[in-house]
Amino acid sequence: MNSIFSIHTIRFIALVFVQVLILNHINFLGYINPYIYILFIALFPVKNNRVVLIMLSFLLGITIDMFSDTGGIHAGASVFIAYIRPVILKSSFGMIYEHQSIKFNTVDFGSKLTYFTLLTVLHHFVLFSLEIFSISKIIFIFQKTLFSSIFTIIISIAVTIIFTRKSK
Repeated sequence: MNSIFSIHTIRFIALVFVQVLILNHINFLGYINPYIYILFIALFPVKNNRVVLIMLSFLLGITIDMFSDTGGIHAGASVFIAYIRPVILKSSFGMIYEHQSIKFNTVDFGSKLTYFTLLTVLHHFVLFSLEIFSISKIIFIFQKTLFSSIFTIIISIAVTIIFTRKSK
């Protein structure tokens, strides 16, 4: 239990630092800005309490908001995907999720890609909708969501491939 807590603490701190110090300064063509911190929410253990995940997601989002001076939009988007995560897990993994036996390093690539894609697109859509907050700019919201999601998904898959432990 203690090692699991320390792994998640290290992941939380590392993702916040990478997001704040490196990725928040990327704004390519006005559309592409990766948000890698959602990996904490995506990779949080399935068996843990859902309320804990929602509270940690709020803490993660509000931490990013404090460093980015964005007024709570990251917290709102993070809480939203933490809340809707069970639905996304069930639609991506099916019966594996029903039996609470998902291990992200052992599932097939297609299911993992579906999971990351759904989670990322929903997060980015809520984030950019809260940021822009204008129905007249819906096309701009969709463009930012699409391009940032593609970049975030590529980085998320690469990070999970690089940093997962091989189990034998």
